[in-house]
Amino acid sequence: MPVFIWYILIGIAILTIAAWIFQDRFIFKPERLPADFKFKYDVPFHELFFDVAPGVRINGLHFFRKEPKGLILYFHGNSRSIKGWAKYARDFYRYDYDVVMVDYRGFGKSTGKRSEKEMLTDMQFVYETLLQEYPEHHIIVYGRSIGSGFACKIAADNKPRYLILDSPYYNFRKVVTRFLPILPVRYVLRYHLRTDKWIRYVNCHTYIIHGTKDWLIPIRHSESLQAINPSKITLIRIHGGMHNNLPSFPEYHNFIRDILQY
Repeated sequence: MPVFIWYILIGIAILTIAAWIFQDRFIFKPERLPADFKFKYDVPFHELFFDVAPGVRINGLHFFRKEPKGLILYFHGNSRSIKGWAKYARDFYRYDYDVVMVDYRGFGKSTGKRSEKEMLTDMQFVYETLLQEYPEHHIIVYGRSIGSGFACKIAADNKPRYLILDSPYYNFRKVVTRFLPILPVRYVLRYHLRTDKWIRYVNCHTYIIHGTKDWLIPIRHSESLQAINPSKITLIRIHGGMHNNLPSFPEYHNFIRDILQY
């Protein structure tokens, strides 16, 4: 075998090992907050803590109205913390909806070692806790980017009013393979987040919002998701929208308004 082939194989092996060991750092970009950090916003809110298991505490924010029409449970993307994501609560709060945002393990004040199974368990625990306060048919589950996988799994295992997916992926492996095509992603990746599998079991209507110029997660991911069940999945295309700027488009806000006032 030529020497350069050996170099290529060794390089792939090194990358594979690095991807296995450090993939959490590649996938998640959390902002950590000290335990005594004080959130400050100009609308009524209170801080939430969900004690899932010994050593595992999920931190959240609850923006509330006096007489809410329902609740938006918002699962954010792979970066920052609810401190930064909280600005998007106003997109729902303005229509008299309560909003709950939570941080995944290792984000913000949330604690615990991350894995796909445990993170999904955390979000189900949060959902079940909120059911003690809200009728399930008043809950709308919203997932943004990587949060769309968690949102879809929650909607598949429960019966919320609607599921809204913002810039979702068909499944997470397809996203990683696109950027690392030379790696055996099927065997290395520990996070699969099978939106394509879970969406088949979602009984409520699903709305998908996606920008037509999304480079990170191209709109074909959402088109493939919609094709799974076209009668129960509505795809809203934001023309010219990219991955991180959909709230800058009036069409995005018109859609949110129409759904929440329906």
